[in-house]
Amino acid sequence: MARSVNYDQKIEEAKDLVINSIGETMDLYGTNRSVGNLYGTMVFEGSMTLDEMREHLQMSKPSMSASVKKLQEFDIVKQQFTRGSRKQHFIAEKNFFNFFRNFFTQKWEREVDRNLEAVEKAELLLQETFQGVELDAETQAEVDNIQAQLDHTKKYCKWLDNLSNAIESGQIFEHYPIPEDDDK
Repeated sequence: MARSVNYDQKIEEAKDLVINSIGETMDLYGTNRSVGNLYGTMVFEGSMTLDEMREHLQMSKPSMSASVKKLQEFDIVKQQFTRGSRKQHFIAEKNFFNFFRNFFTQKWEREVDRNLEAVEKAELLLQETFQGVELDAETQAEVDNIQAQLDHTKKYCKWLDNLSNAIESGQIFEHYPIPEDDDK
C-alpha cells in the first residue's frame, strides 16, 4: 500500500521539529545554528555526501564543508567509506549520550584551560606587582578580594574538569544512569 502524500509531509514536519530543536540547542552552546541543523539532518538521513547535504539544506558547498569539519572536530560526525563511490560520505553520531559526551566535554575542557591560564597570569601579575610592597588597607583588601575570586575560579575549574572526566570516562552513568526503555 502506497503512503499518502499527507503522511510523508507529516513525517517531514516531525523530523524538522527535532532538527530545529537540535539547531537551537547547539546555538545556545556557541555553535552556529546551521551546523546544528546539519547535524540534526544527518541524524535522520544517515550517510550523506557534501552534495546531498548542500541540496538538502540549501547551503553553499564551502559552507557545508566547513560545517562538516566543525562537527568532525566535536567527534560527532565521521567520514564513512562507501564502496564504489568516489565521493566522501559522512555519518552522524546518533547516540545522544555519546554526542553529549563529545560535544560538551570539549567545550568544558576549553573553558577550564582558558580560565586557568587567565588565573595563572593574574596571580603572576599580582605577585610581581605587590610582592614585598607594603599596601594601604584598602588596596590590600582589594588584592585579597581578587585572590579569593581567583582561588574560587581554580576550585570551579577543578570541579568542571572532574565532571568532564567523569562524563568522558562514562563514570557519570554510575551516579546518573541512562534510563531504561519504557514498555509504552
